[in-house]
Amino acid sequence: MKFDYTYGNKYYKYYEDEKIGLQTTKYKILAPEQEQKRQPGFEYLMNPRPIFDNPNYKGSGKLQNKVAIITGADSGLGRAAAVAFVKEGAKVVIPYYNEHKDAEETKAYVEKLGGECLLLSGDITNKSFCQKIVKETLKRFGKINILVNNAGVQYQQDKLEDITDDQFDWTMKVNVYGMFYLTKEVLPYLHSGDSIINLSSVTTFFGEPQLIDYVTTKGAIVGFTRSLARNLALKNIRVNAIAPGFYWTPLQPACWVKEKIPSLGADAAMARGAMPYELAPTFVYLASDDSSYVTGQVLHNNGGQVMG
Repeated sequence: MKFDYTYGNKYYKYYEDEKIGLQTTKYKILAPEQEQKRQPGFEYLMNPRPIFDNPNYKGSGKLQNKVAIITGADSGLGRAAAVAFVKEGAKVVIPYYNEHKDAEETKAYVEKLGGECLLLSGDITNKSFCQKIVKETLKRFGKINILVNNAGVQYQQDKLEDITDDQFDWTMKVNVYGMFYLTKEVLPYLHSGDSIINLSSVTTFFGEPQLIDYVTTKGAIVGFTRSLARNLALKNIRVNAIAPGFYWTPLQPACWVKEKIPSLGADAAMARGAMPYELAPTFVYLASDDSSYVTGQVLHNNGGQVMG
């Protein structure tokens, strides 16, 4: 396997020597080699910075006066969702871990758009913090209409034997326990027409071999989504999931070795990764009445990496 890329024109060539011979394909890349030695990553350190807002996206009041909690929206896909929600008239609450600079940047951007944003720093694996999120949201805005379980971590490991018990435990707690705790706390305050959106991953559907524990959690999220959707269907509270492909977010340089960054997204049918703003309309769709007859579904925004 060989990579030959030039960041200046944002293209590289990918060669893979297989039984059928040498394949050469030209792919569009979003970033050169880089990595961050911590989880979660920092968006302000990324090169290039992710594009989280499409200036051509004009809101039409689809979420007017709604209140949305979006975990991990200090950066990445959550930030893109928060910006789109605000453009549609929603107020946003952003629980995040400790990425204070990114969080303040998101808040400033939301307020520049004329929106309202409440930041809450803490650990969603701690049930008491999830209780605090709900309490502070109700204190500030008086209601909750939308919950987006977006926060997550992932770690690259070549073999199952390389995954420590502590890593497996932490990945499960952040990606699954945090979702469970917060959803359970929010649920009593949701009403007919409200929405829960969970973040799965394309990796669940093709089985990424270097993310075994992460893929396990994202598969659990699919099951949680489908079961909860049936459980709440007659209350008209919709529960859906999104399984993103490769998007340029802090999760990528914080997970992968730097040499892998230029190749991420290369195996999608569209031969590229994506910027966070490209997922924002899907969040709006699932949060709004546009999806009034949609529940228990997993939407696959992955450029054709997985089909069917």
